[in-house]
Amino acid sequence: MIVYNLKLKDKFKNYSNINNKISREIKNKKLYRIINGIYETDPNTPPYLLASCIYGPSYISFEYALACYGAIPERVYTVTCATFNKKKKKEYNTRFGNFTYRDVPSFAYPKEIILIEEGNYSYQIATLEKALCDKLYTLRPLHNLKNLEIMLFDDLRIDEEVFATLRIDVVEELSKLYHSTNVNLLVKYLKRKK
Repeated sequence: MIVYNLKLKDKFKNYSNINNKISREIKNKKLYRIINGIYETDPNTPPYLLASCIYGPSYISFEYALACYGAIPERVYTVTCATFNKKKKKEYNTRFGNFTYRDVPSFAYPKEIILIEEGNYSYQIATLEKALCDKLYTLRPLHNLKNLEIMLFDDLRIDEEVFATLRIDVVEELSKLYHSTNVNLLVKYLKRKK
């Protein structure tokens, strides 16, 4: 279970030195530090369940989400998340795993996100379409459909069967929010292929 510093200070308010008590809880393996002020009680908690508490608002996207959907063959060890209006990429290396956070356009941010509950945890993840649009948004602008095809299937190694399941209408709606050459090319490419 995720525990914040404020809750711990309230829980241990009867101790003369609350910070020493928190340190003892960590030493006795009752608490595990995620980042300053945020702790976890279970050392085996998967990192994706902790991503939104580290830096937010955020949702899981980019390579990590694409791997979850089987869209890319590689196993992704860093939990990649989308944020907005943060202006720079953030990275956190914790005992639970590595996390990166990068901006997407604020208008696109709230669209096509799924809330998943798992036990006492909940997290948000982009749909397949949104994760691919987020990824393409972060890449250098491409000039034509052939370059996009190379980027998708050679560089990113997108699975063609998974790619065939993309909902064109969703990608088209999302493209209006990104103002991205790459996302616009994706819409054209999908329309040509279907």
